Amino acid sequence: MTLRPEPPLPATYLSASPLRQRFRPLWWLGITYVLLGAITRLVLLGMAGSGVPHNPLYWAYAFGVGLGYDLVTFIYVAWPLVLFLWLMPQRAYLSRVGQWVLYVLGAVLLYWLMFVAVSELVFWNEFGTRFNFIAVDYLVYTTEVIGNIRESYPLGTWLSLLALAVLVVLVLSRKGLRTRDGGTRFLQRGKVVLTWLALTVLISFAFKGTLKDRTDNVFVNELSGNGIYEFFAAFRSSHLDYSRFYTTLPEDQAFRDVRALIKTPEATFISDDPRDLTREIRHTGPEKHLNVVLISVESLSADFMKTFGDKRDITPNLDALVDQSLFFDNLYANGTRTVRGLEALSLSIPPTPGDSLVKAHNNENLFSVATVFNDRGYQSDFVYGGYGYFDNMNYYFSHNGYRAVDRNDISKSDPIHHENVWGVADEDLYTLALRQMDSSHAEGKPFFLHVMTTSNHRPFTVPADRVPQKNGTREAAVAYTDWSIADFIKRARSKPYFDDTIFVITADHCSSSAGRTSVPINRYHIPLWIYAPKHIQPQRVHRLMSQIDIVPTLLGLLNFSYRSRFFGYDLFQLEPGRERAFPATYEKLGYLHGDILTVLEPQRRLEQMKPDFDTGDGTPVHPVQQSLVDQATAYYQVAAHMYKNQQLGRRKEDSTPVQPSPGAAESAADAMPASH
Repeated sequence: MTLRPEPPLPATYLSASPLRQRFRPLWWLGITYVLLGAITRLVLLGMAGSGVPHNPLYWAYAFGVGLGYDLVTFIYVAWPLVLFLWLMPQRAYLSRVGQWVLYVLGAVLLYWLMFVAVSELVFWNEFGTRFNFIAVDYLVYTTEVIGNIRESYPLGTWLSLLALAVLVVLVLSRKGLRTRDGGTRFLQRGKVVLTWLALTVLISFAFKGTLKDRTDNVFVNELSGNGIYEFFAAFRSSHLDYSRFYTTLPEDQAFRDVRALIKTPEATFISDDPRDLTREIRHTGPEKHLNVVLISVESLSADFMKTFGDKRDITPNLDALVDQSLFFDNLYANGTRTVRGLEALSLSIPPTPGDSLVKAHNNENLFSVATVFNDRGYQSDFVYGGYGYFDNMNYYFSHNGYRAVDRNDISKSDPIHHENVWGVADEDLYTLALRQMDSSHAEGKPFFLHVMTTSNHRPFTVPADRVPQKNGTREAAVAYTDWSIADFIKRARSKPYFDDTIFVITADHCSSSAGRTSVPINRYHIPLWIYAPKHIQPQRVHRLMSQIDIVPTLLGLLNFSYRSRFFGYDLFQLEPGRERAFPATYEKLGYLHGDILTVLEPQRRLEQMKPDFDTGDGTPVHPVQQSLVDQATAYYQVAAHMYKNQQLGRRKEDSTPVQPSPGAAESAADAMPASH
């Protein structure tokens, strides 16, 4: 297909005002963009499936409000064309070259908009939302993200089809891009540009991304938005100041409430300062300086397991390990990103809004679990199969008590069974971990390893002949995750230090975050095994547990007496009824207590519901239980305040040995319930 010169325009067109003639291509772009937005929304509606009930009111809201967001976004999107139509001199604009430049500019804009639309479909398929903070976050790491897309999708074919679609649309609608100008002057055209600028500024201040969130269905709210608008809104809110955007309590009250909320029988505050959370944790008897291997598995949702009702039998080894371990079946993750899991497992802190502390500024020398181990002569390593610059992992861990070990530490001579853009296969990662464990043991040091896996991540490619499932599918990746953990434990069993090693296996987050509520609780449910045949009695624990409780509970099992500013509990020291969890997104902060989920949101809004733990749906609570709102506020406000004011750092006195209790408190191992 080729673009041929058009016949003369009708007299009615030529009689239009010169400015209307000159800026008529804006109508072409606007109509094209609105139609593209409607088509994108229609496809996303189909992808949402049962997430959006068959209710015409929902559909009308999504497409009606969505049209408004598309028109607002068009004001921004059209700026390249507005500038071109303003700056091109009349003579050049009306020339053949000017006409072809306009065609090329229109094609480039249309290709970009179509590319964004297709990207939204991919993003929705992965996360169940339009572009948000995750998309902004990924933009920083173009190598991994583009590599992941190339390995997961036929990118070349898609780009070629997009080019063909652009050419077809351009040929069919080329009349809308005719260069016509009845005699406009530069300053005259400038008035249009000034009006466009004023409109841009006005909507920037008057229009918010949250205005669409007025229904009780998150999918409908997401469909009502616009991907480009949501992307830049998320970019602006990547650093959310808690005190500015969320409900607050008086500072002294917030700290006083948190001191009461984190107090447990084996803990004693070292001072009466209401803003000092430092406690001395005391257990009876000697400490157990056992080796610890903490494995945070990429995207290991509880519902992948037969233990929780899955019928595919893709985790036979992990299901078998349940009866051999101290297994926690009511555990909830802090977030939906790896960095949130790493933050919870290293710092035992509720999530702060916006960036995770793993990626935030001034995140060095924080009070971490590694510092507790290092004070006892341990070698603490963070071991990752990819390149740890991703998500700032190497910097964060190396500045908070860990030795960072990643793909760079695997030599070219080492056998690699498989790798993709995210890193080496899990079995090769575990080989690297075993090397670190052997080295520490040879030096006579106990070791603490935090191992972060990657294989259970799109593109889901795994070594051949390991699992029967089709390579490149989520089922294959989960089955391979299961196989590689069993293989790792089998290999570790032959080591002289195996009997004195505790294996802690959990997930960083679930595989999906999509749901009909703002914080679908079923998308935060993760498993936890604590496995050490010679030291840990197998039991199944049903009590509610937060991801930030894993480290304090582990330290209790080791009978450590230490100074702590962790927000988490040793679950076995906690009185029944005080359990809580902190499921959150980057801006919506959840607090689960009992059967009520409280969610704090920007603009000091909140919602409270009784969640359905199977589906993630929720029933609003009326009237709101203010005591739970205050508890949630206190936790999140104090955590954000302490980080902002650099009060989470490690202190010299933290290394001071804490004397064991003469018998006032049991060890966590002794406090474990006698029955399941």
